[in-house]
Amino acid sequence: MKTLRADCENCFGLCCVALPFTASADFAVSKDAGKPCANLRTDFGCGIHARLRDSGYSGCTVYDCFGAGQQVSQVTFGGTSWREAPDTARQMFDVFPVVRQLHELLWYVTQALTLDAARELHGKLRRRREHIEELTRLAPGALLKLDVGAEREQVNVLLLRASELVRAGAGTGRKKKDRRGADLMGARLRNADLRGVSLRGAYLIAADLTGADLRLADLIGADLRDADLSGADLTGCIFLTQPQLNAARGDAATRLPDGFTRPAHWS
Repeated sequence: MKTLRADCENCFGLCCVALPFTASADFAVSKDAGKPCANLRTDFGCGIHARLRDSGYSGCTVYDCFGAGQQVSQVTFGGTSWREAPDTARQMFDVFPVVRQLHELLWYVTQALTLDAARELHGKLRRRREHIEELTRLAPGALLKLDVGAEREQVNVLLLRASELVRAGAGTGRKKKDRRGADLMGARLRNADLRGVSLRGAYLIAADLTGADLRLADLIGADLRDADLSGADLTGCIFLTQPQLNAARGDAATRLPDGFTRPAHWS
């Protein structure tokens, strides 16, 4: 299966060049798309990687390409960097976010395939994963013509159904709330029972989720920036990503699903 975790040693620093950022609480300065970050070294490593947050680049610690960086660098462009072949730079930078979206879809499909409650969908999910993996191997020109939105819609139908099947087993004895896209910024949800709740795309920025029970909750696309997950139980939640955790706050008592890393900045 395709690697869906960033391997920066095999990437040409694409997220540090291809993507723009604006001076804010997340970035110390502004940078245009296609312009190398001032902290990018000649070997494509980050000169301040060990102190990104202290240097005002917390946004970099949240971002994850889901392995698209090494895919574009080593496969799509055959291991030849934009510095070695400047004429490929523009195309490489344009292709990177396309492949990143495809890899994100692969992450969700692969996660759905681990859900026993969604076994009836596994055949369709495997076929969809094979199809998307084939797309990631397309030539640069073909990737740029790809309708990623259409691919996302087809995947979303399967993920929605998988979510329904999983959340039906929350066993809380009550109807599961649908808080999809809800504005919960700064909400006081301390010790809240959110088992089996759909929080797809919900705005949970700076929400107090201390001690909340998020087992079997659907967190796909939920904005967890600065949300306090101290003591929260996320075991069994679905469609969570490492970038979401990196954007949140938590502590040693936060219970995480298998396969996730406790962010270094958590207390």
